[in-house]
Amino acid sequence: MTVYIEPRDSARSAFGDDEHRILELLASRYVGANPPIPFAYRPFSKQGILQNEEGLYDMELGSRWPQAVTGDYAYVYGLVWSDNERSIDCNLEPIGPIRLYMNDQLLFRTTAVEEMKPDARVVVPMLLAQGWNRILIEARRTPAGFGCRFGADEAKVRILNVLAPFAGRDGSAGWVFSEPVKKSLYGELGFPNERLPEEETGIRWLPRTKWQEDEASQPNLTRLFGTPETTVAGYGWTKLPFLPGTESLELEGKVFGPASVWLDGKLVLSLAEAGAFRESLKPESGSGHLLIRTESSAHGWGFELKAATSDGKPLALRQPVLIHGYDGEWIYAGPIAANAELDASEVGRLSALLPAVRLDGQAAGSTYWELDMPKTRLRPYYENAMLSNKWTVGTATNYGRWDYPLGVTMYGLLRTARELNREDWSRYALSHIRTCTDMYDYSLWDRREYGFPSVNHQLVLMKMLDNCGSFGSAMLEAYLQEGDDVFRRIADSIVDFMLKRLERREDGAFFRLSEGEYFDKTMWADDLYMSAPFLTRYAVITGDREVLNEAARQFLLFRRYLFIEEERIMSHVYDFKYGQATKVPWGRGNGWVLFSLSELLERLPEDHSDREALLDFFKAMCSGVADLQSGSGLWRQVLNEPEAYEEASCTAMFAYAFSRGIRFGWLQNTEDHDYAAAARKAWKGLTENAIDRSGSVHGVCSGSRYSFSPDYYMHDLRTVVNDNHGIGIMMLAGVEVSKLNRAGSVV
Repeated sequence: MTVYIEPRDSARSAFGDDEHRILELLASRYVGANPPIPFAYRPFSKQGILQNEEGLYDMELGSRWPQAVTGDYAYVYGLVWSDNERSIDCNLEPIGPIRLYMNDQLLFRTTAVEEMKPDARVVVPMLLAQGWNRILIEARRTPAGFGCRFGADEAKVRILNVLAPFAGRDGSAGWVFSEPVKKSLYGELGFPNERLPEEETGIRWLPRTKWQEDEASQPNLTRLFGTPETTVAGYGWTKLPFLPGTESLELEGKVFGPASVWLDGKLVLSLAEAGAFRESLKPESGSGHLLIRTESSAHGWGFELKAATSDGKPLALRQPVLIHGYDGEWIYAGPIAANAELDASEVGRLSALLPAVRLDGQAAGSTYWELDMPKTRLRPYYENAMLSNKWTVGTATNYGRWDYPLGVTMYGLLRTARELNREDWSRYALSHIRTCTDMYDYSLWDRREYGFPSVNHQLVLMKMLDNCGSFGSAMLEAYLQEGDDVFRRIADSIVDFMLKRLERREDGAFFRLSEGEYFDKTMWADDLYMSAPFLTRYAVITGDREVLNEAARQFLLFRRYLFIEEERIMSHVYDFKYGQATKVPWGRGNGWVLFSLSELLERLPEDHSDREALLDFFKAMCSGVADLQSGSGLWRQVLNEPEAYEEASCTAMFAYAFSRGIRFGWLQNTEDHDYAAAARKAWKGLTENAIDRSGSVHGVCSGSRYSFSPDYYMHDLRTVVNDNHGIGIMMLAGVEVSKLNRAGSVV
């Protein structure tokens, strides 16, 4: 028996057989440990270093400094925060000689071969320390090139957000890069002091953050966007301080063209022409958001606006959202067509894109909010729970992340909230989901604009079922509960990917085709979970029978490739490169299959042509799995390996499937198999051995790759406390066992 916690510290010791108290414990701990910290908003310059579609930062310096000559040096410098010690592999593609330093240590130096090979790529393992990590890259100009491309491996999963060093740039996103210099200045000789003003280095660093004198003298919108060739409009957005008991306030300033002002979405001032203004308002209760729209004219383009109390006391305007690294009170948007009729409440949303025009008035797609800095936009960043090579890391909040383990977690919270009538947990899960979905249009635009998205990485860079199916299924569970047009629109995009763009075998089976990757030409049992529950819910919502047929079809196809007939369990992977299944029955891989099949069977019509075959599959797998349950109630990491450790996430999935099988009448207890007893025994084992009295979940293995050897799963894939692969399914198992017990099934 694998020991994770002492019996005295277990949830069962505290709450006995009370499933609801244990569910409350699990949900409360998760919500408390993952507070709803939103995206971080930061200044970002498009003139800085952008990422390519793979997520590598493009540090090619030859085009930026065409005047550089052979032998010149230049530096790229950035700061990376890590909540805990975190290992991460980075890819580096040199374009000439490169030295990579982190925290005063040389991590990598190119060889002659790497410097001369046009397609060279090296993997640089990096161990980030807790706190700030300083990364410095020294590039040297040669005829072969100048610079490199650098970034995290699997960048859409293991996000590497970089902030600018130097006083005056604190909080700004992105690297800084130096002008060319004639000799090596940093590296073994030390780093530039990131806390001091950059001027003290004696060299110039870009992108620039300050206006030149002639720029600063221009009206604000002209300074930001240029001089219009025709009449265009622009917006400014700020916030008044909270003023309890204020009877009136004064707005004073001037505009360079016709203007309108809204306070909390209500029009409070209209100005027909350029000039100075002063207006008294009686504010109603609200958040104090102040929006101004002004058009360009022969007098210029822009505005000045100040606010004061009725007795003349100036009011300090505030940013409409916390913007790290920006000390201005206003954010701006433009140019926008002068005849565009936009609702003020729609304009004043950080998730909204605005219709853009060029300075000549021609349509130019969409735009977003800008800051009063040269070529600098406001940009949201996902900075919660940066993942490591082992997937899970530290104690940072997971709130707002779109990925497949969190899809199961949100589903578990929604079901637990219904089971216990806890509206607060339902609101929390919906808020997490909407944090992603509300920014969907923005994140698509962000990717087009900057090369690689800053939020919703996996949704926007949808290339695998992992990226969309699990969280998409939780989103549709929320849709069934709440309804949301954005949910449905995103679901349409996901189903289009699954049915029209996803790789398939000749027989139609989903599989993974990814040239150059270790998993190229493979089929994973996991992918039944990553696809079928989503397709099933989508079919229920839309009434599209073909989508439901596809989900059923995939189970029967996967069975053909992965089912081990003699043991009635599933291989984890079929590798088409070798023409065979691995024959390793990884516990969670089997759990994904039974979990998902129960979700499909619940919604599959009784007269569906594949129903009998799928029921046969479900029953066969349940019997094979039941035969392998250990004495503790848990199943093993590799199901048929007696020496493998006992693993919690697969156990929860099997308890879930068995409970549903009994509840829906798909399984009947027999002399050989008492599935109700097995489900209860599994839950007892989990509450005694895997869930402690604080609600932490133990015994869940980290995210998996695959192998033909069971040793990989048994010895390389170790367990992680509170891994997201196990928390949601633990809640779901508790919900189903509770329902099973209420149904009064005979043990």
